[in-house]
Amino acid sequence: MIAKHPILERTLTLLISIKGIAQTSAISLMGELLLLPPDLTHREWVKFAGLDPNAFDSGKSVHKKSRISKAGNRNIRAALYMPALSAKQHDPHVKAYFQHLVANGKKPLQAVCAIMRKLIHAIHGMLKNNEPFDNTRFYKIPASAV
Repeated sequence: MIAKHPILERTLTLLISIKGIAQTSAISLMGELLLLPPDLTHREWVKFAGLDPNAFDSGKSVHKKSRISKAGNRNIRAALYMPALSAKQHDPHVKAYFQHLVANGKKPLQAVCAIMRKLIHAIHGMLKNNEPFDNTRFYKIPASAV
Protein backbone atom coordinates (compact mmCIF):
# COMPACT_ATOMS: atom_id res chain seq x y z
CA MET A 1 0.00 0.00 0.00
CA ILE A 2 2.85 2.38 0.84
CA ALA A 3 4.63 1.56 -2.42
CA LYS A 4 1.63 2.86 -4.38
CA HIS A 5 1.99 6.38 -2.92
CA PRO A 6 5.29 8.13 -3.77
CA ILE A 7 5.08 10.54 -0.83
CA LEU A 8 4.56 7.72 1.68
CA GLU A 9 7.29 5.66 0.06
CA ARG A 10 9.73 8.59 0.28
CA THR A 11 8.80 9.16 3.93
CA LEU A 12 9.38 5.48 4.71
CA THR A 13 12.76 5.61 2.95
CA LEU A 14 13.77 8.71 4.94
CA LEU A 15 12.77 7.13 8.26
CA ILE A 16 14.59 3.88 7.51
CA SER A 17 17.75 5.90 6.77
CA ILE A 18 18.09 6.42 10.54
CA LYS A 19 20.11 3.69 12.23
CA GLY A 20 17.82 2.00 14.70
CA ILE A 21 14.58 2.61 12.83
CA ALA A 22 13.48 -0.35 10.74
CA GLN A 23 10.31 -0.84 8.72
CA THR A 24 8.00 -1.68 11.64
CA SER A 25 9.02 1.35 13.70
CA ALA A 26 8.95 3.58 10.62
CA ILE A 27 5.39 2.54 9.78
CA SER A 28 4.29 3.14 13.39
CA LEU A 29 5.88 6.59 13.36
CA MET A 30 4.34 7.40 9.98
CA GLY A 31 0.91 6.43 11.32
CA GLU A 32 1.25 8.91 14.17
CA LEU A 33 3.38 11.75 12.81
CA LEU A 34 1.86 12.15 9.34
CA LEU A 35 -1.50 12.95 10.94
CA LEU A 36 -0.08 16.09 12.55
CA PRO A 37 -0.71 19.44 10.85
CA PRO A 38 2.20 20.28 8.51
CA ASP A 39 2.79 23.73 10.04
CA LEU A 40 3.82 22.45 13.50
CA THR A 41 7.35 23.23 14.68
CA HIS A 42 9.81 20.66 16.00
CA ARG A 43 9.10 21.85 19.54
CA GLU A 44 5.39 21.22 19.04
CA TRP A 45 6.18 17.71 17.77
CA VAL A 46 8.20 17.06 20.93
CA LYS A 47 5.34 18.38 23.06
CA PHE A 48 2.84 16.29 21.12
CA ALA A 49 4.97 13.19 21.79
CA GLY A 50 5.13 14.00 25.52
CA LEU A 51 8.93 14.22 25.53
CA ASP A 52 9.09 17.82 26.73
CA PRO A 53 10.46 18.58 30.21
CA ASN A 54 7.94 19.31 32.93
CA ALA A 55 9.14 21.11 36.06
CA PHE A 56 7.30 20.72 39.37
CA ASP A 57 7.54 23.77 41.58
CA SER A 58 5.20 24.77 44.37
CA GLY A 59 5.87 27.94 46.27
CA LYS A 60 9.35 28.55 47.64
CA SER A 61 10.06 25.14 49.15
CA VAL A 62 9.10 22.43 46.63
CA HIS A 63 11.41 22.18 43.64
CA LYS A 64 11.42 18.65 42.25
CA LYS A 65 13.59 17.56 39.35
CA SER A 66 12.18 17.97 35.87
CA ARG A 67 10.69 14.93 34.17
CA ILE A 68 9.24 14.29 30.75
CA SER A 69 5.62 15.37 30.71
CA LYS A 70 4.13 12.17 29.20
CA ALA A 71 1.12 14.34 28.35
CA GLY A 72 1.41 13.58 24.66
CA ASN A 73 0.93 10.60 22.40
CA ARG A 74 2.21 7.44 24.08
CA ASN A 75 2.29 5.60 20.75
CA ILE A 76 5.03 7.92 19.47
CA ARG A 77 7.07 7.37 22.64
CA ALA A 78 6.57 3.61 22.32
CA ALA A 79 7.58 3.68 18.65
CA LEU A 80 10.75 5.64 19.46
CA TYR A 81 11.95 3.70 22.51
CA MET A 82 13.45 0.63 20.85
CA PRO A 83 14.90 2.61 17.90
CA ALA A 84 16.59 4.91 20.44
CA LEU A 85 18.12 1.90 22.21
CA SER A 86 19.23 0.42 18.90
CA ALA A 87 20.66 3.71 17.64
CA LYS A 88 22.55 4.06 20.92
CA GLN A 89 24.22 0.72 20.24
CA HIS A 90 24.90 0.99 16.49
CA ASP A 91 25.36 4.68 15.59
CA PRO A 92 28.66 6.16 16.85
CA HIS A 93 27.27 9.72 17.08
CA VAL A 94 24.20 8.66 19.06
CA LYS A 95 26.40 6.48 21.26
CA ALA A 96 28.74 9.42 21.93
CA TYR A 97 25.75 11.62 22.80
CA PHE A 98 24.47 8.96 25.22
CA GLN A 99 27.90 8.63 26.86
CA HIS A 100 28.18 12.43 27.10
CA LEU A 101 24.85 12.64 28.94
CA VAL A 102 25.69 9.79 31.32
CA ALA A 103 29.11 11.33 32.02
CA ASN A 104 27.34 14.59 32.92
CA GLY A 105 25.21 12.88 35.57
CA LYS A 106 22.10 11.75 33.70
CA LYS A 107 20.71 8.32 34.43
CA PRO A 108 20.74 5.92 31.46
CA LEU A 109 16.95 6.05 31.06
CA GLN A 110 17.05 9.86 31.06
CA ALA A 111 19.70 9.72 28.36
CA VAL A 112 17.54 7.37 26.26
CA CYS A 113 14.62 9.82 26.59
CA ALA A 114 16.94 12.60 25.44
CA ILE A 115 17.87 10.50 22.41
CA MET A 116 14.16 9.96 21.67
CA ARG A 117 13.59 13.71 21.89
CA LYS A 118 16.51 14.41 19.60
CA LEU A 119 15.27 11.77 17.14
CA ILE A 120 11.92 13.60 16.96
CA HIS A 121 13.82 16.79 16.10
CA ALA A 122 15.78 14.95 13.42
CA ILE A 123 12.67 13.31 11.93
CA HIS A 124 10.91 16.67 11.79
CA GLY A 125 13.84 18.23 9.95
CA MET A 126 14.17 15.29 7.58
CA LEU A 127 10.51 15.31 6.60
CA LYS A 128 10.34 19.10 6.34
CA ASN A 129 13.45 19.38 4.15
CA ASN A 130 13.04 16.01 2.41
CA GLU A 131 16.65 15.03 3.24
CA PRO A 132 18.07 11.75 4.58
CA PHE A 133 19.33 11.42 8.15
CA ASP A 134 22.78 12.90 8.76
CA ASN A 135 24.15 11.41 11.96
CA THR A 136 27.02 13.92 12.09
CA ARG A 137 24.43 16.61 12.84
CA PHE A 138 22.94 14.53 15.67
CA TYR A 139 25.98 15.02 17.91
CA LYS A 140 29.48 16.09 17.06
CA ILE A 141 31.97 13.68 18.58
CA PRO A 142 34.68 15.64 20.43
CA ALA A 143 38.19 15.31 18.97
CA SER A 144 39.50 13.93 22.27
CA ALA A 145 37.04 10.99 22.09
CA VAL A 146 38.10 9.91 18.59
